[in-house]
Order: sequence, then structure tokens, then C-alpha cells
Amino acid sequence: MAKWTFDPTHTQANFAARHMMVSTVRGAFRKVEGYLEFDPTNPAEAYVEAIIDVASMDSTGVEQRDQHLLSGDFLDAEQFPTITFKSTRVEPNSDNTEAKVYGNLTVKDVTREVTLKVEFHGEGTTPYGQNIVGFEADTKINREDFGLTWNVALETGGWLVGNDIKISIDAEFIKVEEEASQQA
Repeated sequence: MAKWTFDPTHTQANFAARHMMVSTVRGAFRKVEGYLEFDPTNPAEAYVEAIIDVASMDSTGVEQRDQHLLSGDFLDAEQFPTITFKSTRVEPNSDNTEAKVYGNLTVKDVTREVTLKVEFHGEGTTPYGQNIVGFEADTKINREDFGLTWNVALETGGWLVGNDIKISIDAEFIKVEEEASQQA
């Protein structure tokens, strides 16, 4: 099974949440690290581990909101600097282009099983000779399940921040070439 690492310049984890019950706020984490063990001919045996740098969160469009999301009210980036995902099993569809990837997501100090709907975009070779594979993954979590409970009741009813968080990951992986000493 080949080992692949996240390409940091072509990977990001995105999130979206309802604001005041009527609009959607989107943001992204820019630093995603980790690895993938993957053989396109046998995706059921794949394993992925991702580590997201919480402090790399930005682009909600409002600096004050970004800082609030990084504070103790939400992600508490100072005390919990990473979000992690470790797969536990993969269920590919019949043509191996899509799969359900089950795994443990840890946000702050809370770990819950989540299911990612994953689409395999294919393999390629970069102009620099690197072998790459690409994926897109989506899931939805309830933020309160992970201890992210801060909110404000609205005078008109409802809440300032919705509980459902949509997560999408666009990932490109670079194949790790074996060291010459390992090949000998």
C-alpha cells in the first residue's frame, strides 16, 4: 500500500454554519497535515490521518469573527491547537470512485465518530514528476457534540449560530517515494 502526504498548497478544510438563522458564514483552515495509505485498486484498505492547525483558520471575512472562533468560546486554539481525523474503515462504491470513510474526529478534547462522503478525483503526475491523487470529502456535524456550545438567543426567536456545521475537504496527496536505502 503506497503512502501519500497532503500537498499543503492544494489542500484545505472548509466549514459553513448558519448565522442568525438566515445566512451562511464560511471559513477555512489553511494548514492540513497528515498522510494517506492508499492503493486505487483496493480503496477499502485505505487509511487516512489528518491534523488541522486550528490557528490557520481564516477567511470568514471578518477579523473579529475569526478571532472569536479561535477563542475559548469556540475552538480555544491556544489550549487545543489541532483538530484530528483518523479513519477506522472505508466502504467504497462498486466502481471505487466514491466511498464512505468512517473515522474519529477530535475537536478540542472530544472525539466522535463521523462519516465522510468521499469522491476520488483520480491520479496524475505533476510537471515536477510527483505522483498525486485528489479527493473531495463532505460531512456535517453538530458543533454542540464537540463542546462548542457558545450561542446567543435572538429576540425574534432562534439562535445567533446554527448547530449544524458543514465540513468539506479538498485534498491533494503526493506519493511518498521510497528512500534509496530502503530499495537496496
